Amino acid sequence: MSDDADNTGAGNAALTRRWQGVMMDNFGTPRLPLVKGQGTRVRDAEGNEYLDFVGGIAVNSLGHAHPAVVRAVSEQVASLGHVSNLFIAEPTVRLAERLLELAGRPGRVYFSNSGAEANEAAFKIGRLTGRRHMVSATGGFHGRTMGALALTGQPAKQRPFQPLPGDVSHVPYGDVEALRAAVTPHTALVMLEPLQGENGVVVPPPGYLRAAREITAATGTLLVLDEIQTGIGRTGRWFAAQAEGVEADVVTLAKGLGGGLPIGATLAFGAAAELLTPGAHGSTFSGNPVVCAAALAVLDTIERADILDHVTRAGERLRRGLKTLGHPLVREVRGAGLLLGVVLEGDLAARVQQAAQDRGVLVNAVTPDVIRLAPPLIVSDHEVDTFLDCFRAALSETLGEALTAA
Repeated sequence: MSDDADNTGAGNAALTRRWQGVMMDNFGTPRLPLVKGQGTRVRDAEGNEYLDFVGGIAVNSLGHAHPAVVRAVSEQVASLGHVSNLFIAEPTVRLAERLLELAGRPGRVYFSNSGAEANEAAFKIGRLTGRRHMVSATGGFHGRTMGALALTGQPAKQRPFQPLPGDVSHVPYGDVEALRAAVTPHTALVMLEPLQGENGVVVPPPGYLRAAREITAATGTLLVLDEIQTGIGRTGRWFAAQAEGVEADVVTLAKGLGGGLPIGATLAFGAAAELLTPGAHGSTFSGNPVVCAAALAVLDTIERADILDHVTRAGERLRRGLKTLGHPLVREVRGAGLLLGVVLEGDLAARVQQAAQDRGVLVNAVTPDVIRLAPPLIVSDHEVDTFLDCFRAALSETLGEALTAA
């Protein structure tokens, strides 16, 4: 047992029991207590180390305890912490300027605290067009607040909370003609993910986003791209839609932007940028300078260290390695950059997840038959290779157990 375990005052089982005693059960019981992280590695309450290929669900873009983020947060909180939206903080303005520079066009930014809130702001922008109808994709995930949930194309998540706000149609993801049929001059917005992360890293056919842009432009409908999981370098570009040269009216961000701190951002362009007026929307913590300082450190580090190119190379190494395994449990590898889905032969993802954890690797069984991989963007070649060795063993153990059970 390491010093990390001694410092917690509790092992894994004890900390888990404490969670169960005080926390609401909306998450169930998480599978592992973690107490320390450094780079791409984390440790549990008993000192066991794991290679982290979950990355806080694509949040920890620079890994854990990155010096640039630690320094930025420490310096900012020591000089100016929270000021509310009644006052201006320089890091907030600078981050908004930086995001618009990365987008390559003028616009306006609204900061929030999460991806769901970023999409909630987009929902309100849609309402302010004077139209009510909205369109999103079956299987899409846009958050759990009421407006974002209405746009989420997953009935099981929606059902307990109906009726939901808005007149929302859900169409098959990747089906251009279904999208064309659903969008009318009465449609306020179309919200799509460049890749559907929570649905198992589903990739649309080439040209889908370009078609969505053409369809929405023809009806004066806002195109909203939910880049919460795909943005800020996760696919090897600042925004995944840049791969197709698509410019949306609204882009939503969160997850990797804060490098582990909670932040959401809604970027609006053209006429959409002028729809939120004083009093129309807000948040006490909007643009908190400490969190904005962290986000600026993330952007600076990605740019300075050429991490976008690294993501492309590391993602290809990971994808190629998974395919080279030639394992009978692996049916397909899909995704982009360092957001990959390993599609399995059968609903065995939870068992593979556990077998990998037993070997010191954390992965995410995002659907019953898909393992999602979203390691920190700084993952090294050696760590990719280490992961592949452990993952092969986890697959083989799972296959052996499945065959024995059969």
